[in-house]
Amino acid sequence: MNLPYILIPIIVGIICGILGYLLGKLNSKEDDSLSTTLQADLDACKANTKSLNTKISSLEADLAAAHAKVSASVPKSFIAEVPKIAFDSALAENVLGKKIKQDDLKIVEGIGPKIEALFNEAGIKTWYDLSESSTEKLQSILDAGGENYAIHNPSTWAKQALLAYEGKWQDLKDLQENLLGGKE
Repeated sequence: MNLPYILIPIIVGIICGILGYLLGKLNSKEDDSLSTTLQADLDACKANTKSLNTKISSLEADLAAAHAKVSASVPKSFIAEVPKIAFDSALAENVLGKKIKQDDLKIVEGIGPKIEALFNEAGIKTWYDLSESSTEKLQSILDAGGENYAIHNPSTWAKQALLAYEGKWQDLKDLQENLLGGKE
């Protein structure tokens, strides 16, 4: 039996074990320092977030106080009220041939459920709101919604909404018959 054939693998194994141990120790020290650095950064970000949230709350309170002060000082005669026009669902259904809910923006040619949701989020919830909105404002809301909405042309939507608000159902129907997807 040859002794070197037995000793060489044992010596190589011991050397590999020692090197593995040393490399592991060296690597764990680097991980500890990286972990410590990342934790310190995370703690700093949390403190900054807390500070910013406190500042936001303070600014919101200041804004609410300023709004209350301004609205209390504005005479009631300067506050515009939306004129009330009675909604006749039977007349609308008779002229348009389908049941209409009051302030349903989807009756405007070119507006579907998703665009209606976009407008509702932007504060346009009634026919009157839509009729008072400029084409540029409507287009900016569509643009903000993404490229699927930006391709729409809202140039006639305010006019259609005004006709619906005023209860001019026959005029609305005549206008919509000449439109294609809300465009003239």
